[in-house]
Parts: sequence; structure tokens; C-alpha cells
Amino acid sequence: MTTPQTHTLALPGVDLVYDVHGTLPPSGGHRVLLMIAQPMTAEGFQALTTYVTDRTVVTYDPRGLGRSTRTDGRSDNTPQQQAADLHLLIDALGVGPVDIFASSGGAVTALELVATHPDDVATLVAHEPPINAVLPDAAAAERARAGFHEAYEAKGFGAGMAAFIAMTSWQGEFTDAYFAQPAPDPASVGMPSEDDGNRDDPLLSKNSWAITDYRPDASLLTAASTRIVIAVGEESTGTYTARTALGTAALLGQEAVVFPSHHGGFLGGEFGYAGKPEEFAARLRDVLDAD
Repeated sequence: MTTPQTHTLALPGVDLVYDVHGTLPPSGGHRVLLMIAQPMTAEGFQALTTYVTDRTVVTYDPRGLGRSTRTDGRSDNTPQQQAADLHLLIDALGVGPVDIFASSGGAVTALELVATHPDDVATLVAHEPPINAVLPDAAAAERARAGFHEAYEAKGFGAGMAAFIAMTSWQGEFTDAYFAQPAPDPASVGMPSEDDGNRDDPLLSKNSWAITDYRPDASLLTAASTRIVIAVGEESTGTYTARTALGTAALLGQEAVVFPSHHGGFLGGEFGYAGKPEEFAARLRDVLDAD
């Protein structure tokens, strides 16, 4: 694949930066594949894009994250605002409808995009969307989220990330046993013990709570012309995002499709959380080509 071309789209409140891997308009008979995440930025798709060479891929940094500088004076990350940004990006690309691979918080945004602008998206592969409302223990999940936020506020990034990892690796519902655990040691999961004083991390602050608080509208999503595929990692079984994926699929009257590896299964080793990007890409192509 050729070196990606980077562009900036000036939108109300943000200069949105995106990368085009391939040609526009696309060649080869495939739709453009838009890859999105949140709070992860475009760089997280570096490994996956090297294995998706048969179609044009577009990645981007969501509003206020990475290279996409906000000018609206806000710091909250909502699926509604991000979906509105994506609608304008797809319109600017001039190649809609597109296919979308969406990961984590990006999968929540993509569901909102389909609900509000279904003509923008032909096929959506939504990989492990973290949506508390689809869980039977939704209230306990919100309490667990508050727990890692409180650790972050009290002791900083390392403590917050250690508590976040404890939450997202917990097996099954958040029971009394989960909340009775002692606070994890940041060093035990490779996190710094020092507090750098910052409290604006998009994952650990409340800035992105609107993502996990999102309530998908099943009637809009099932009525959309978009083919929606909910994906779950084979190694994610029992964890928070696997359970939210299964719950979202059930809400839409379908079963989740199993993908290789874990929540970051498309990642290379550059972030210390390597998945199986080559196998993941092959599975993604199979799912997209089944349309």
C-alpha cells in the first residue's frame, strides 16, 4: 500500500485530520473502508491497514484527539457529535456509502451514525462496543466505571489505568467479589506509580462517559439499510466488552460474529498489546465480502 495522504477537513469546532490509504475514488470494485475508534486515534490502525491492501482505507483522529484540534472550547466526547463529524467527512470524501470497521468507542459512534445517517454506511462491523445499557448488570458496570475514575482522580494515570485494566479483564458480571478487591498496584500491570498531575485523559476522566452511557435505538438500527455486524474477540470471552458486544447483538436480534484475538486484536506490537492483525484482516475481509 502506498504512503497515506493526510488531509484536514475544517468543520465547525474542529479541524478534523484524516488519512487516505489508497486512491479516491477507490479502484478494484470495493467500497472505501473507514476505520474508526475512540479514544484511540488513527495510528492504532497502522498494523491492520498493512494487511488490507485490496481496498482504499480511510482513518481519522476523532474530534479533540490526536491531530484533530478542537476550536469549540469543549472536552467531552459524545457519540452524537462524533457521528455528525463522520457524516460530514463521508460527504467530503464523496464516495458514500462506505463500509466501516469500528472499534470500542468508535463502534458506539458508528451505531449512532447508522441510526442518524443510514445512507452513509453500507456495512458496519462494530467490534466490542462498550455500552453499559445492554448488560444485565448495567448499574454495577457504571459503579465499576466510577471506581477507575475515582482511582484516577485520587492518584493519577497509573492508578486509574490499573483499575481500568482490572475492570475490563474481570470475568462475568460485576459482583460483590469484584468490588471487594483491593486496589491494584499500578506497577503490577506495567503502569507508572507517580502522579503526573494531569486529569484530562479521555479514557479515565468523565470526558467520554457519554460513550458508555449510550443507549442504542434498536428500532432505528434494525430498520436501517446498513448491514450491521457485531464482532467479538475469541479471546475476550467473559470480559466486559465481550459481554457488551453480545448484549448489543442480542438487542439487534442477531448473534455476534467471532474475530481473532482480543479487544485490540487488530493491533501490532507497537503499543504493547499485540493482537493478530493479519488474521484479523483476513476475517474482516471475509465479513465485508459476504455483503
